[in-house]
Amino acid sequence: MCSFKFSDYDCIGFDLDHTLLWYNVTNMVELEYNAMAKYMVEEKNYCAKFLYQPLSKDLNFLLKGLIIDMEKGNILRINNCGEIIKATHGTKLMTSDEIKLVYPNKRWEASDAFANNPLDTWNGEWSSRIRALLDYFDMPMSLVFGRVIDSLDDKNGGKLDKYDCWKDCIGAAISLYDRTNFKNELGNYFVHLKKEPEKYIRKCSQEIIDWLSNMKKQNKIVYLITGSNVDFASFTASYIFGNNWRSLFDIVICFAKKPGFFNGDRPFLTLDGFDESQEITGQQLEQGGIYSQGNWNDLMIFFSKICHKESPKCVYFGDNILQDIFAPNTTANCDTVVVSEEMYAEGMISDSTIHPDEKTMTSNYWGSYFSIVDDDGVIYPSFATHVIEKYSKICIPSIKVCAENPLDHSYECFDKKINNKSGYHPALPLGLTKI
Repeated sequence: MCSFKFSDYDCIGFDLDHTLLWYNVTNMVELEYNAMAKYMVEEKNYCAKFLYQPLSKDLNFLLKGLIIDMEKGNILRINNCGEIIKATHGTKLMTSDEIKLVYPNKRWEASDAFANNPLDTWNGEWSSRIRALLDYFDMPMSLVFGRVIDSLDDKNGGKLDKYDCWKDCIGAAISLYDRTNFKNELGNYFVHLKKEPEKYIRKCSQEIIDWLSNMKKQNKIVYLITGSNVDFASFTASYIFGNNWRSLFDIVICFAKKPGFFNGDRPFLTLDGFDESQEITGQQLEQGGIYSQGNWNDLMIFFSKICHKESPKCVYFGDNILQDIFAPNTTANCDTVVVSEEMYAEGMISDSTIHPDEKTMTSNYWGSYFSIVDDDGVIYPSFATHVIEKYSKICIPSIKVCAENPLDHSYECFDKKINNKSGYHPALPLGLTKI
């Protein structure tokens, strides 16, 4: 049996959003979709008839892990081997024969590149053709894109040879998440979270706060790496943990620009209040400090200095299978733990826990987040499951699962040699029971 203990690690790290911080995903996704649709109609003149339909009408269309084929106007789901099992053109489901006509043998060179190494499609040549939607911040873009494609086909009287609307969808996302918007109270996203945090953010349990505090008492280095800018991260962390939230961590990294943080060389920047200031090296990082941007190699210099070890052992919790799991594991030699709320939302064997956002997180249209069924009824692991089982130690629905146990608790973990599924805790997701 392959086992895993947090007590074996020197440094234990966490993502913030959707990892330590739970959102009210139902309210958040509705906010995101409506803001993006508004941008597409008012700023880019796309058809209001399609985009202003209620999100609830097609809520079942949403699922994490969908892939955008920007030029063909298609939305894809691939299995663990990269084969295209399900697809839509716009929001219209494609038959198996239609998929094969567009993608011979149900393969596409761009999705093959993604399946082989997701980092290869994040930047560079492939990034202009393919985009994977891997978290709840970009999940609504699948419906925005799908409805835009439907509107363009309707206007044209049929399919176009090539679509050029994805850049506008990205523009819609930027209009929401531009990091200066929080400070300047601009856009239709941050202003709402700031005004009504209780509507969108769930407070952290005392059990988790105590577990984090106990790590430091046991001489573990506890670190936070978040993509959020320092002002927004401070706002959300203060809301869920309390004003003394920074005392839970030995170092906090904001606006980390993952996945590049793990394989790049972007320098760390000190902070003057919420403003970025001076470049510093890994040797200059200080315990208890909060910084912006940076890179893993310099962070390891800091870890080595305060652990008094040349190569301290590190683990990192996160939800995004590319930014938080694949990248740190393959490029930074950092073990990982997946936090997948879908385990609660879809259900697990012998576990009756109900997720409050179950209807938003699950899809009868696309199927389970963890598996995918073809037209012949054959069930495959999803690509997300492939990443989870190959590049992480364990997969949990919430940090609370680990907070209930001491650091030296032994978890059965994924064994890459025998391809087992024993790393799901507290139980196997229902979507994997028939594989």
